[in-house]
Amino acid sequence: MRLIYNIGIYFYKLAIFIASFFDKKARLLHKGQQEALTLLKEKVDPNAGYVWFHAASLGEFEQGRPVIERLKAENPETKILLTFFSPSGYEIRKNYNGADIVSYLPLDTYFAARNFVKLVKPSKAVFVKYEFWPNYLLALQQADVPVYSISAIFRESQVFFKVYGGWYRSLLRVFSHIFVQDNASLDLLKKYDITNASVCGDTRFDRVYDLYSQAKQLPLIEEFAKGGQPIIVAGSTWPKDEELLVQYLKLHPDLKLILVPHEVHQSHILEISKLLDGKFVRYSEANSENLAQANCLVVDVIGILSSIYRYANVAYIGGGFGVGIHNTLEAAVWHVPVVFGPNYQRFREARELISVGGAFAISNYTLLETQLNRLLKDELAGKMAGEYVKNNTGATQLILNKLAQ
Repeated sequence: MRLIYNIGIYFYKLAIFIASFFDKKARLLHKGQQEALTLLKEKVDPNAGYVWFHAASLGEFEQGRPVIERLKAENPETKILLTFFSPSGYEIRKNYNGADIVSYLPLDTYFAARNFVKLVKPSKAVFVKYEFWPNYLLALQQADVPVYSISAIFRESQVFFKVYGGWYRSLLRVFSHIFVQDNASLDLLKKYDITNASVCGDTRFDRVYDLYSQAKQLPLIEEFAKGGQPIIVAGSTWPKDEELLVQYLKLHPDLKLILVPHEVHQSHILEISKLLDGKFVRYSEANSENLAQANCLVVDVIGILSSIYRYANVAYIGGGFGVGIHNTLEAAVWHVPVVFGPNYQRFREARELISVGGAFAISNYTLLETQLNRLLKDELAGKMAGEYVKNNTGATQLILNKLAQ
């Protein structure tokens, strides 16, 4: 199986190279992986003893981020190396100041993995969630470097638990410790006699709680929120979400809608404008005068959504009519009830928020109207959402305790 994997990884490398001629993301990935070792040679201090964190992309980075930042805060002398697999993570966070070095991870070939470990000489390695690169794990084991997996989730469908998955399963024993998100993952590992694991939850809860504690002041949003009307904040919305929300707003002009689309490019804003018949204010053009006359504010900038949720009576999370919903926790932490579309089953926190009465799924306009009408008068649902987030914090400290041993 190891031979098959190593042959497969070279075919994958070839596929990325071919795709790089036609696709921008593949081009960035190929270039980044090819240049990573050369760039690291220029930056790495061979005596630093880096704690190496690896995340596939931006979402996994956000799960590792609380651990990185608290580790750095408690031990300022610690050197952090952060690597990404995906351009969508690296290109956005390549200037992240919480790490001493940010880099692409060279593709998991036998020689690249060993050269990387030999060059970096990490004191510890931390892989986030679904990252299990065999050659890197084996190179770290050979170099006697402790390896940890955090916020991991395991399911029977994964290759580790297939009839032919014995070699992959053996790699899980390379980890010094695996921090899983839930009891189902732990029970599955125990079933296969993998005991170097414990439940610590999901570090994303700590991340959103940090964002909650450090929320930005937003004078324009505060200006819009004046007047006492109920406010719906709709975050990371897509066209189907926006169609339903605008329909609701037109039938309920006594409330206010803050719409934060997932895509803020000009063509999408124009589509939203058509839905609203031009009756809205863009955040980038907002002032006291036009905000006083509007009941819809469209946020056409990025980076402030998590702070906007504090002004909501109800939050609507976009994506549920597409590939899946976006971050529900950023809204729930503010003790705000959450509504989203039907495609939420892959997200544990969404299912659990529904089970505690803090979130509600809809699949059409009638259900949306019913839920919003009820939740705008119901304070209990928001309380349950906020308590759910607070009760699930603490994973970061459990991980740090183990890393310090």
